[in-house]
Amino acid sequence: MPLLPALLDAATLAAAGATAYTAVLAAVALTSVLSPAPEIRRDARATLTILLRRRRRG
Repeated sequence: MPLLPALLDAATLAAAGATAYTAVLAAVALTSVLSPAPEIRRDARATLTILLRRRRRG
């Protein structure tokens, strides 16, 4: 298997994953801002904190 197509497939897969993750973040962020119910806004904000949590390196 040639190396270049394998790298392009990996890059495409990584880009698709990043795009899907960004779409999920955008949907949750919009829900946390635009939802009329306080419970839903609170749950969406909690979900955002989980998704955007920074991981320690070390």
